Amino acid sequence: MTLPADPSLADAYRHCLQRARGHYENFPVASRLLPYPLRGPVAAVYCFARDADDLADEDPRPVPERRADLQRMQARVRALGDPAAEPEPEWRALADTVRRHDLPREPFVDLADAFLQDLEKTRYADFGEVMAYCRRSANPVGRLLLHLIGQATPENVARSDAICSALQLINFHQDLAQDYQEHGRIYLPADEMLRHGVTEDHLRDQTNDFRMRALMLSQYQRADRLLRSGAPLGRRLSGPMGLEIRAIVNGGARILWKLTRQENVFSRPRLGAADWAVILRQSLFPRGP
Repeated sequence: MTLPADPSLADAYRHCLQRARGHYENFPVASRLLPYPLRGPVAAVYCFARDADDLADEDPRPVPERRADLQRMQARVRALGDPAAEPEPEWRALADTVRRHDLPREPFVDLADAFLQDLEKTRYADFGEVMAYCRRSANPVGRLLLHLIGQATPENVARSDAICSALQLINFHQDLAQDYQEHGRIYLPADEMLRHGVTEDHLRDQTNDFRMRALMLSQYQRADRLLRSGAPLGRRLSGPMGLEIRAIVNGGARILWKLTRQENVFSRPRLGAADWAVILRQSLFPRGP
């Protein structure tokens, strides 16, 4: 991006870009496919999401202290104004991004609200509850990206929500063991676990039997349908942003493809050079309407 003339703001964006690079995540933090002017603003949004996520998952302090900090983040983002009034570089860059692009505050509030939920809720009764979590933990990211490029039409938002929710589900599916062992969370719908004869013992002991595999196959298939329903957004958007969206969708589809083909549902698939070549080819030369 073209950095602001203000040295303090320029340093703030550089700080956010440095933090964003090198993370193995679905968030398109510092992707070279992103339009150049958007890399700094996207990195500023990323830093907000990263800090909120860390409060939920990495901070060793008691829950009441982390909850209070997340609530302060919500209040602070609602009140963002002059970037010069923000002492931390992440907040200075975010204030400038919000002001320059007239971003809505609600997606930021929703993101923090999802991480507040992670402090308290570790089980989900049905898929509706899981999707309600995705609406706040994942969909705000796509909505903010659409606002950054001035393309937040109702149809684009609906497609983006489908993509972001699908990517969140894929993250849950590939992190089954980690979510349970490190955070005590199960994002699988409890009613569907019961229907397939899967219990929490399966996750505790990483029991990879036919019941567990049947349950996960149904989860993969649903995430794939959701991802495909949002995929046309990558063709609706032109230029680098369209390419970026197609790469994100194809990356999620590739992870799903690997999940369906591995024997152990508790293994986390990794994308290698050959996978990235497939993703790039499919993104550069998309098929379909």
